Amino acid sequence: MQRLLVSAAHKSSGKTMVAVGLAAALRARGLALQPFKKGPDYIDPLWLARAAGRPCFNLDPHLQSPQALDRSFDAALAGADVALVEGNKGLHDGMALDGRDSNAALARQLGLPVLLVLDARGMTRGIAPLILGQQAFDPALRIGGVILNRVGGARHEAKLRAAIECYTALPVLGALADDPALALAERHLGLPTCAEVADADARVQALGRAVAAQVDLARVLELAAGAGAWSAPATVASAPMPEGPRLRIGIARDRAFGFYYPDDLAALQAAGAELVFIDTLHDARLPVLDGLFIGGGFPETAMAALEANAALRQALRQAIEGGLPTYAECGGLMYLSRSIRWQGRCAEMVGVIPGDAVMQPRAVGRGYVRLQATGALPWPVLRAGEGQGGGIVRGHEFHHSSLENLPPGLRFAWQVQRGHGIDGRHDGLLLHNLVASYSHLRSGAGSDWGPRFMAHVRRCRQRCGAAALAA
Repeated sequence: MQRLLVSAAHKSSGKTMVAVGLAAALRARGLALQPFKKGPDYIDPLWLARAAGRPCFNLDPHLQSPQALDRSFDAALAGADVALVEGNKGLHDGMALDGRDSNAALARQLGLPVLLVLDARGMTRGIAPLILGQQAFDPALRIGGVILNRVGGARHEAKLRAAIECYTALPVLGALADDPALALAERHLGLPTCAEVADADARVQALGRAVAAQVDLARVLELAAGAGAWSAPATVASAPMPEGPRLRIGIARDRAFGFYYPDDLAALQAAGAELVFIDTLHDARLPVLDGLFIGGGFPETAMAALEANAALRQALRQAIEGGLPTYAECGGLMYLSRSIRWQGRCAEMVGVIPGDAVMQPRAVGRGYVRLQATGALPWPVLRAGEGQGGGIVRGHEFHHSSLENLPPGLRFAWQVQRGHGIDGRHDGLLLHNLVASYSHLRSGAGSDWGPRFMAHVRRCRQRCGAAALAA
């Protein structure tokens, strides 16, 4: 299996654009490329998936055990010629001081040669000690080549290449000109999603053409081929499909909502879900559902359109208050609140949650979270020894909104040990059969939320005797 890690010396080096361009360029050559993203991220994987034509899967050494991470990697490789993993932040960055959850550690675990993307702006000879430092910090790591990014012209490129050739043994596999036309402007939560960019496909193709013209793709593939054989991990017996009919689970997916991990959706399906996708901006009616999952996204950027679809908002409120089992994360929580306030504007939302989502100038919650179960979560325990009251759940959050004007006496599923959650102390607001949280969970990262939620939906269906009907 040809495979490699695309990493950088530091964040904001243009690594995502290079990785997307590589994926598009290799796909244009007729190769089946399987993309991965290291760490918790929804937006970069959407662009990588668009470029590769295959779902992008996240590999997270902080949330996943080494065995679970190996299985996630292996499960996605079927039918692929090349595996491309995009790192996050810098090559040696991670939560742990010893680097066990860094990009470098991931490369060692999966046997990934490293293609190092370097932001060359303002650098000439100084690029050599930067490369030497990256190599010397972890001599066991195989850095196989560099791509110079944001190069200022032919003269600048020549100076960079001369310094690298003189002082290091690394080959330069490409040099990308600084081209503002290819860049995507970042905003309060990073890049915009593909669904928000009207010419997303054209941008991806343009990146692919730029990379194909300025990067030696043959040498990149040689680097990936040098990874050697991949040893598939031992298989783990999957849980049997629950008896009975499949349950219809609504998934909000449109310009406002799109933050879903593919393996989470697969976990829902493996637990008996039939996924029914809902467009919150245009669907006037709610289909017949047994359960509902509203993931994260950018509802603030679409709040006028969300407010204008009053029919769906009313249908959602009636269904959830009527007992429809629902799980909402971050943007979904905002949508189910009374209102969203941003940039001097206020828009009415679904109104199930008795609070208002207010956008703040700085991030309110950002990074990994550690949650301790309160015992109030209605999702049943599926594993022996998993205590409802003492269970620890790890996830991540990244939100600029705060949930304000909540009344006292509300129930929560989790106490926050690390992170912010809803109020700095709690997360997982419980109302009716709704769990609404700022934290994002991954079923494949130990929370098992997918099958647990499905078991809850099945129990609710059995109690009600039929699926919840939303008119």
